[in-house]
Formats: sequence, C-alpha cells, structure tokens
Amino acid sequence: MQQLNGSQWVSRIQDWGRALGFSQIGVAGVDLSDAEPGLSAWLAAGFHGDMFYMAAHGLKRARPAELVPGTLRVITARMDYLPIDTPEGWQALELARLSRPAEGIVSVYARGRDYHKVMRQRLQRLSDQMAAALGPLGYRVFTDSAPVLEVELASSSGQGWRGKHTLLLSREAGSTFFLGEIFVDMALPVTAPVVSHCGSCSACLDICPTRAIVAPYRLDARRCISYLTIEHAGPIPLELRPLMGNRIYGCDDCQLVCPWNKFAQRSALPDFDARAGLAGSQLIELFGWTEEAFLRFTEGGPIRRIGHERWLRNIAVALGNALRVLDAESARPLVTALESRAEDPSSLVREHVTWALALAK
Repeated sequence: MQQLNGSQWVSRIQDWGRALGFSQIGVAGVDLSDAEPGLSAWLAAGFHGDMFYMAAHGLKRARPAELVPGTLRVITARMDYLPIDTPEGWQALELARLSRPAEGIVSVYARGRDYHKVMRQRLQRLSDQMAAALGPLGYRVFTDSAPVLEVELASSSGQGWRGKHTLLLSREAGSTFFLGEIFVDMALPVTAPVVSHCGSCSACLDICPTRAIVAPYRLDARRCISYLTIEHAGPIPLELRPLMGNRIYGCDDCQLVCPWNKFAQRSALPDFDARAGLAGSQLIELFGWTEEAFLRFTEGGPIRRIGHERWLRNIAVALGNALRVLDAESARPLVTALESRAEDPSSLVREHVTWALALAK
C-alpha cells in the first residue's frame, strides 16, 4: 500500500470520485445518536405511512456499525442530476407546467435512467479502486436501497445541510442531486460539516400543495405527492386527489421554489438526460399506454418500479383534476380517454377513473 496519511487518502478518494462523475465525496463517522430521537418520533407519529421498511430495522438506521458490523466510517457521495441542456430559469419553466392541466408532470430526476443503477455502479467502481490502492478493505455500497440515514450522513460529512423540506441542501448545488454511501471498515479522517443557511426562509413550507411539510424539518410522507404517486400502493385519499393537480410521478415544488437551487448544477453524465415522452407529454397519450408500452418506455428508468397499474391510477387523478378546470370542448377528449378504461381489469384503476369521470362538467 502506498505510504500516504489519512488526509491524503481522503483527497485521493475525492479525486477518484470526481473522475467517476460524483460532485462531492465526504467521510462521515458512525455516531448518529443525535438523530435517534427525531427518527423515533417520526416513526411513532406514523409519518412513514406504508413504508414499513422504514420502521422494520428500528434504530439500526441511525447505527451504521450495527447495520454493517465492522463499519468505522461512511464515505458519502452526491451526484448532480439536472440534464446537461437544462436552461437558465428552469425552475419557472417547470412550475409553469402546473398551469397546463392536460400535461402530465414527471419529476425532473425521474426522466432519465434509474439513478439507483448509475450510482451503484459508480460507487462499486470507486470501492474497487479504493480496495486496490488501500489493500484489504471491507465495504458495502448503498444508494437509497437500505435502512440508511442518507441525509444525516451526508450533512455530517460536509455535503450540505438538511433543509426545512428535509432534503439536503448545498450552497454550491442546491438540492438537485442523488446521494450514495460506502460503509468501510477503515478509520479515515472525517470531513467537517457545514452550517445551515436556510435562515428565516419558509418557501418550501408555503408552496407544498398538500401541506406535507408539517413543520420545518418535519415531513408527513402520507401527505407528500412523491409518496402518494410512487410509494403508496392503494387508493389515493380522496381529500388529497384535488391537490395533486397534474403531477403523475413525484413532485418538485419544494425544490423549485428553494432559492438555493439557482445554483443547481448540470450533470456531465448523459444518463440523466430526459427521455422522450416524459417531459411535456399529454395525459391522454400517457393514459393510453398499454402495459407493454409502459414497460418499453420506462425500461431502465425509475418509473418502472411503480408498475402500470399505479401509473394509470396517477394519471386518472390528473385527468380528473384537468376536468375541473377545462371547458366542455377541451374536456371531451379527456372524458373519452377515461371512459376507455372504465372497465379496466384493475379495481384500483376503475375506482380512480370513476372518481375522475364524476368531475366532468
């Protein structure tokens, strides 16, 4: 093994990470005890909704050395995801989609390749590079795939601070990035945390359409449109459907109004470039996808994980919301599209279609 001190090795790992497309690499310790009371209170309040895996591992989420025995440090990584051709003023352009009710809105991060695959492959390559240079190394790679407190680890290692919307924020990159971790059994020097810069701003709380951010730094996932359209498998609560507008996969509102996202960085990787059909497409067109078409158009992307049934459920809600505001002539094609699935084999789809058709003027 090359004779470098711990800080020099961290610097070397950061260089390797940048070469692999990561925006920043940090090193966190394994003591997250300060986060345990908040995690326990969040779970006790039921804010995790149907995400039972959040509670399944208990406080192991806040104890990396229990989750992966032998872990001494956690290498944290973030990767920007805005497509390279994202224009200036992109936040306003995205918010403007809300005023076009017949257009389906897919979160910016979900329009390209599945980030789990991109991050995992590159974290694995970084791990292999470390093992080859450092000698025997025990490690395990994670990216939104296990009971890991990603934001807590990232913030403690200097990647940014937890914003009031609960996402990680960086002065250099806003919040438009993915996070990943490598648990290692080597006691590398930790990188220093940064202070919060949210101040008195409450833009994210004020914009949330369903008031899911119930207090600064506290999110009730059961009300979050990202949770409802992606994680939640059953019927969407009646009182929340009108608030979803034309958002059919995820919701970016709290990020779009965050002042720090004027510094959001474009990705150098083509993986996150938007695929055709996932930005600016009409609800009618998307609702017409057969299961075969859904699987074909979403292959290799994050949307596929919700399946065709939930995809249709989400779009039915958006079509119903469009019928609330469109005139009779503009609404007619939407009604026809909904009627075409009134006898859908899925009771979940039928129920949401019936709800939407009842809103036709």
